[in-house]
Amino acid sequence: MAGLPHLEALFPNLLPDKYEKTSEPDPRYNCIAWAADDNLRWWEPVGMAPYYWPPNVPLEYTLASYIEAFEQLGYEKCDDGKYTPGIEKIAIYVDRHGAPSHAARQRGPLKWTSKLGEMEDIDHATLDELVGNRYGNVAQFLRRRLGHSSTLYRLLTVVLRVIQKCTNRLFGR
Repeated sequence: MAGLPHLEALFPNLLPDKYEKTSEPDPRYNCIAWAADDNLRWWEPVGMAPYYWPPNVPLEYTLASYIEAFEQLGYEKCDDGKYTPGIEKIAIYVDRHGAPSHAARQRGPLKWTSKLGEMEDIDHATLDELVGNRYGNVAQFLRRRLGHSSTLYRLLTVVLRVIQKCTNRLFGR
């Protein structure tokens, strides 16, 4: 696959033959949403529209808050990103100040998937490909059983979006 120079300039460890673009740029969702299997909303702990943050999770840019957000989806802390059949894993990166900066989701024994801000989604071979000044380093791994609740969660997300659109139309927003 031909590389994407704009991504390789931002992520010097991203080599053209080691990643694959899997979507076009989309400003509706970010890496945290993508790791949570949600491509309809931008996840951000700010407590106001158009951003989403799980209910009862502190509105903080802390690793603990992000872990708690994923725990609501059935994830739990684990020690590493080694592939385990039947288990879905997430890696949370933190910047040099310790603030969460990125999340990637494991897609198999040799593949991770990431949404790069408003830019493309990519599949990449290692987590190290995104380590650097922009995202920092991986600070925490999380895991859950495959098929845990992601299908139900996606369905509820779609239903919520439809309800929001209907409400907006009804009240002229």
